[in-house]
Amino acid sequence: MNFKDLRRLNLDYLNTLKSVLGLLRDPTQTESIYDVEDALVRSHPQTMAASVKYMLKDPDVAKLVSDRYSAPVPDLAKLMTHPANSLGYAFAQYISSSGFDPGFYRKIEVVDDETCLLFRLRQTHDIWHVVTGMSVDVPGEIGLKAFELAQTRRPLAGILIAGAFVSTMLNHPEQLDRLLDRVASGYRMGAKAKPLLAQRWEEHWDRPLAEWRSQLGIEPMPVYVP
Repeated sequence: MNFKDLRRLNLDYLNTLKSVLGLLRDPTQTESIYDVEDALVRSHPQTMAASVKYMLKDPDVAKLVSDRYSAPVPDLAKLMTHPANSLGYAFAQYISSSGFDPGFYRKIEVVDDETCLLFRLRQTHDIWHVVTGMSVDVPGEIGLKAFELAQTRRPLAGILIAGAFVSTMLNHPEQLDRLLDRVASGYRMGAKAKPLLAQRWEEHWDRPLAEWRSQLGIEPMPVYVP
């Protein structure tokens, strides 16, 4: 490795550390999350490659990737016209009540299998929230990352889980039990369920949410009781 390569590697490590520290201060900083992932992809390509290999072992995920499947940003007004028990209606209600933007995620140019998978994971993040029943507070978000880790081995998921442990222990130790419960429950749920990444949700918005969950082997996350 020459000096230029070593310098670039050190800069990538520093950028990753800076982004992780930003997350520890405020886990809601979406841009910091994507900064972490972009730095990880640059500095640890072998780790992301292993994750891609793991995801592509599932034939339905592999087919979705070979098709370069994507979908437009959901039209919330249109989804609100779907039946009240449907995935589309539940998704629109979730996005609207949370004050979210359905197209919030950082865009990425799809040029290969890896970028296709990363884009699809970003694009469907909030659908996973609805299907799993995970809340949008820090324990719920990290619980969903544990679910994702079980299903994808995505490096970002592991980094965020580790960061949440450190942040909770330093700043909110009284919430540690709940965080651990969400992580353990999320991982078990993800290991048991069929791959959410393989689903073409946008082609079946009108399907009942309960039917989706039954098909995928998901029991929605219950409310945590200390």
